[in-house]
Amino acid sequence: MLLITDSQKCSLAITIVDKKGNAAKVDGVPAWSSSDESVATVTAAEDGLSASVVAAGPLGTAQINVTADADLGEGVKPIAGVLEVQVVGGEAASVAISAGTPEEQ
Repeated sequence: MLLITDSQKCSLAITIVDKKGNAAKVDGVPAWSSSDESVATVTAAEDGLSASVVAAGPLGTAQINVTADADLGEGVKPIAGVLEVQVVGGEAASVAISAGTPEEQ
């Protein structure tokens, strides 16, 4: 799990390997997505091998997904990776004072 504050972003990168852990190729560009863009957004690089995840709004959890086609021919054999991202509150930055309704003494 990746833990970021509500004011942070983080670079992500993928490594595609075969069953033995050797570098492998995929057909086309891997596709990235976020399960909840109100919590975290993801923007992929042109080659799809890296991306940037950015805290977007409310605190919470989102899954960053990347999918690719392992079949180098005309067929499609989907493979996928998932990274859970938890967005938490950042360091305190200010103090707000609220007033109640004025009343007689």
